[in-house]
Amino acid sequence: MRKLAILILFLCIQILSFGQELNARVQVSGQQIQGSVNKEIFQTLQKSLFEFVNNRKWTNHIFSAEERIECTFQINITEQVSSDNYKGSMQVQANRPVFGTNLNTVLINYRDIDIQFQYVENQPLEFNENSHGNNLVAVISYWSYVILGMDYDSFSPKAGTEFFSKAENIVNNAQNAVEPGWKAFESQKNRYWFIQNILDSKYAPIRDFMYQYHRLGLDVMSEKASQGRAKILESLSLLQKVYREKPSPYMPYLQLIFDAKADEFVNVFSEGAPDEKIRAFNILSEINPSNMNKYNKIKEQ
Repeated sequence: MRKLAILILFLCIQILSFGQELNARVQVSGQQIQGSVNKEIFQTLQKSLFEFVNNRKWTNHIFSAEERIECTFQINITEQVSSDNYKGSMQVQANRPVFGTNLNTVLINYRDIDIQFQYVENQPLEFNENSHGNNLVAVISYWSYVILGMDYDSFSPKAGTEFFSKAENIVNNAQNAVEPGWKAFESQKNRYWFIQNILDSKYAPIRDFMYQYHRLGLDVMSEKASQGRAKILESLSLLQKVYREKPSPYMPYLQLIFDAKADEFVNVFSEGAPDEKIRAFNILSEINPSNMNKYNKIKEQ
């Protein structure tokens, strides 16, 4: 009986240990702040955020240790507005493993410039899905759900909708917040518009791209390189469709794809057949001309 109890306890510990979905690295830097500021507070905040992100259960699904999503939240505090009020920016990154290899592919690499929050050292960080509390916790939770949504979309068609909807709910709860980044009129490229793009049916081809590019393309290439590359080339037409229809002026969701994938596009098609290189270059140079210098390398190799 005692052995059975110990076994049950061990299994519970295993489930709790492996239950979390995110394996996040968190960095908080206040080096740019001038004057006599207690820099230790940033280390305390970093530790608290690390524990908040990594210990929280974000879904109802069970993740093994190997399945946890690798991600990074790098917060750069540039201004102390008052004794407990800070401004800065945050770089959000997340990766996904490529099947059959030891490689990772970037899902998101985004710089959120609207970081403003109040923090008193050692205050608990709590998140309530039904109301807007600590703004930094809301921002971190928003991007955590976006990361989950993008990861799920990459494994199954539009499987991330549940998590994108949770991110949208955070935006809705923040409409009366004094901090920036949550409202439509503040910017065309903020958190409000990013999640609106994702959930807008006009941008659905981008979500289809996420699945086709990763699951039918990259994940296949280790065993069938030409077949996987052909699917990736086909997936670019989905991005081209959105670009040509231009459902909004700035299209931050589309730009996020280019920020994450431009270098990878070059690596994938540099090994392709001549006709694939030409087709890929023609599409990419049309839909993402700002990275033309990178895409030129596709033809040169």
